[in-house]
Amino acid sequence: MKSTRVRVILAVAATGVALTACSPSQVGAAAVVGGDRISSGELDRNVREYEAALDKAGMSAVRQQFPGSVPQVVLYQLATARQYAKVAERKGVTVTEGEVDQVINSQGGATQYEQQLLQKAVAPSQARAYTRASLMITKLMAKYGGGADQQALQRGQQQVIDDLRSVPIEWNPRFGKINPQPSQEQPQIFTAEDRFGKASEAALTQ
Repeated sequence: MKSTRVRVILAVAATGVALTACSPSQVGAAAVVGGDRISSGELDRNVREYEAALDKAGMSAVRQQFPGSVPQVVLYQLATARQYAKVAERKGVTVTEGEVDQVINSQGGATQYEQQLLQKAVAPSQARAYTRASLMITKLMAKYGGGADQQALQRGQQQVIDDLRSVPIEWNPRFGKINPQPSQEQPQIFTAEDRFGKASEAALTQ
């Protein structure tokens, strides 16, 4: 999806990496988002579902050239989707099921849309939550920017980035150290090599 909405969301996502914390606050958590745990078990289930969906679609994780191992990028998507939703909810932004359906239908229906999201490390069961969070943060940017066009979203983006600081993400250090300044040369989400494997050389959002 190459819409204005998605391009701006990805820009916020890249910045969101630099805004998150780096130490776990609860035992057994893969990450903690504004005080809410994403357990290691929940992450493992999502990774298994994601890898099974890749196999079913005849896709390879290696060919996706993610900026990290599969567990790293799946966790990143889970955590940031929750962060975006929490921030938007605090500002009174809501998204209806009909709006989520509209996005899915515009991409060819659930099956095709879920396959598209495999390229972003989103498991099929998380498709609606991911879409809802994306829509919510876009609405918040539009609210701040005074419109829904690209320029307005860009105006609202800085305020959203500031808001993200109110919902920090704490990452379990077993995934590595968060990359505070992702770049084309160093796009990895987590910079340290860990037991899940070394991060790859390409960006998650490509």
